[in-house]
Amino acid sequence: MVTHSKFEPAMSSCTLDATMRLAPHRYKTFSSKLQYQLVQSTFRKLQESGFYWGSISGKEANAMLASEPSGTFLIRDSSDNRHFFTLSVKTDSGTKNLRVQCDNKSFFLQTDPKSSQSVPRFDCVLKLVYHYMSSPRCSTSMGNIRSAYYIYSGGEKIPLELLKPFSCTMSSLQHLCRKTVNGHLDISSKRDQLPQPLKDFLQEYDAPI
Repeated sequence: MVTHSKFEPAMSSCTLDATMRLAPHRYKTFSSKLQYQLVQSTFRKLQESGFYWGSISGKEANAMLASEPSGTFLIRDSSDNRHFFTLSVKTDSGTKNLRVQCDNKSFFLQTDPKSSQSVPRFDCVLKLVYHYMSSPRCSTSMGNIRSAYYIYSGGEKIPLELLKPFSCTMSSLQHLCRKTVNGHLDISSKRDQLPQPLKDFLQEYDAPI
């Protein structure tokens, strides 16, 4: 995903794993230490997700999703060295590849480059994905259900629907249970009542997907 950061000399205690390295054409530096920490934390969670495909190309993602139903998606490393991650999603108009934007504090999607409205921001790509999976839907005048978010691509306005991740690994039963708990546990009233080892385990992967 990332070869190294310009902050590495000052962060010898938190260097990137060998599994986090990319071929030279995927090289990207970090803009700050905060961004480094944000990306590193997200990367470790993505590795647990089961639908992070690493450094596959856009062409490979398109081929893998070609026979899948609309709404199937995966996360991969961005082929554009200005970005870290890309969301590839199958739509009725084919596979679309959305670059996940990243600043010092958050990840976000800029699905409409002409829009001046603020977009939802998240401290993890998994939380971003879950937001768009569970986003409210609205009825059109024709009575059809469409996503409240849209992709603007090549003059087209395409509903952004994230329905099912395209898995690359089989999750353990332990991890499946953790995702279920994350999706149903009321954090404010119940999580603090759990034993510390269990709280730590849930915190290591705090997404329900």
